[in-house]
Amino acid sequence: MDSLALAKKIARILDEKKATDLKIIGIGELSSLGDYFVLASASNTTLSKALADEVEEKLSKEDKLEPKRIEGYQSASWILMDYYDVIVHIFFEETREMYSLERLWADGREIDLSDIVKR
Repeated sequence: MDSLALAKKIARILDEKKATDLKIIGIGELSSLGDYFVLASASNTTLSKALADEVEEKLSKEDKLEPKRIEGYQSASWILMDYYDVIVHIFFEETREMYSLERLWADGREIDLSDIVKR
């Protein structure tokens, strides 16, 4: 599976689990960090953890993919999941506003999610 397909699969998993404000930003032309950021918001820290758990479980079972690392799970205000070329950011809503990754990576290419997001 290429990195765009992986990013879209992660977005689909997050959408099905009720994440909000989903975005995929292409960063591959701007940085060596990876190819895509997947951004999602959660209304509370319990949901943040549930979203991260769902992504990890589904990718592990269905695709035999394990993250290189997961950070921020304990506090759950910003959980980062590193899947090599795809970096997943799951934010508590207020934390996302404060760090504003969309603004910091405004030169990145936003991927159309109209075929993924159901709301």
